[in-house]
Amino acid sequence: MGKFIIADNQELTRFALESLIKKDESNVVYKAFDRAGLIQLLKEHESAVVLLDYTLFDFADEDQLLIVAERFALSQWILISDDLTPAFLRRVVYSSHQFSIVYKDGPLKDVRDALEAVSRHTRHISQRALEIIITHQQAEEDRPSILTETETEIVRAIAQGKSTKEIAAERFSSVHTITTHRKNIFRKLGVNTAHEVVKYALRAGLVDSSEFYI
Repeated sequence: MGKFIIADNQELTRFALESLIKKDESNVVYKAFDRAGLIQLLKEHESAVVLLDYTLFDFADEDQLLIVAERFALSQWILISDDLTPAFLRRVVYSSHQFSIVYKDGPLKDVRDALEAVSRHTRHISQRALEIIITHQQAEEDRPSILTETETEIVRAIAQGKSTKEIAAERFSSVHTITTHRKNIFRKLGVNTAHEVVKYALRAGLVDSSEFYI
């Protein structure tokens, strides 16, 4: 018997998904209509499979989604949406193996393949999602460097695990100056955390993997 939570605010989609899931009569389906209801159901059924349209639900951002998934580590998620940004796809796919990705306007086979995958405790990333992720990554790698020489050196220091205070001392700068550089680096790279800066540094060849600290 499998337990499934359909978290989608489109009635037709809920009906279609429930019909697919209940082809196995032993499966049980629950429905959530907002994030609070979803969390409550996950508290009761921690190993459930969640079928979620992220774009229609009240998650503030992908961080909030990932926090909920991490909190319920036994759960599996199938994201079913019309439109997911390349940045969102990369973040979710690289951050957690709990997530499968399919599109509502894609072939029905994708949904069936995703359901089959989660039954084996693996995940399914649709071909379309994979192509979007790869194309976006290649575009980033081909993009010329947008950091100044000073910013590049600070990125390298961050990747080596150095604190803002340590970087300031090494560069004979104030903590305020380094903090300003960090903010500019985060803005230019479109990231929010030092860990994401480190991933950029590794991809861009600014640091060797042996220097990787965080």
